[in-house]
Amino acid sequence: MESHIVKIVAVTPVTHNVKRFTVEKPEGYRFVPGQATEVAINKPGWEEERRPFTFTGLNDWAHLEFTIKIYDDHHSVTEQLGLLQAGDELILHDVWGAIHYKGEGVFIAGGAGVTPFIAIFRALEQEGRLGNNRLICSNKTAADIILKAEFEQLLGPGFINTLTQEQVPGYDHQVIDEAYLKAHITDFQQYFYICGPDPMVQQLKDTLTRLAGNEALVTVEI
Repeated sequence: MESHIVKIVAVTPVTHNVKRFTVEKPEGYRFVPGQATEVAINKPGWEEERRPFTFTGLNDWAHLEFTIKIYDDHHSVTEQLGLLQAGDELILHDVWGAIHYKGEGVFIAGGAGVTPFIAIFRALEQEGRLGNNRLICSNKTAADIILKAEFEQLLGPGFINTLTQEQVPGYDHQVIDEAYLKAHITDFQQYFYICGPDPMVQQLKDTLTRLAGNEALVTVEI
């Protein structure tokens, strides 16, 4: 399996617990928006601890970008990532599958599950193909929303947020279930893209497959 050691160029905060990692881009390294790679930290004891992360930048950018939620309360790769600075090194492996854009539809994300959609929407904007795509995000609080300003600029009223642990004016306060979907979607004969915690993804996959009557319309990443 091919691997690349790359230096971190910059680490910047996105939310209170999400960071943007800008890293060197190996020559010829390419991906499709929505794809991911396994990342390890190039420090003793962590070189083989690989975790999958989605690319959030675009192919024509000079550097690669990852937008990663940091879990400070876990002795884990993300905790260690939260300690890294510019000049530290990551180990990248092969590019692999994940979510691919098939056509206009509704994207549904739970928390950091929005990250595979970032590059997709950025690419669609660059190509002038944002169309009628919509993004529904579920987060615990308003402070957890990732790239809120950018998605508002990209999608306008097509960017819908629901909060599960607080009530804030201008936001829904519901879980994304069948009733919520029916309240916000009138046409189930379109593509659906789902990413988030495993139980949420599986439940919404089953519900949307039933409502759409066509499993081919529902794409998930678990």
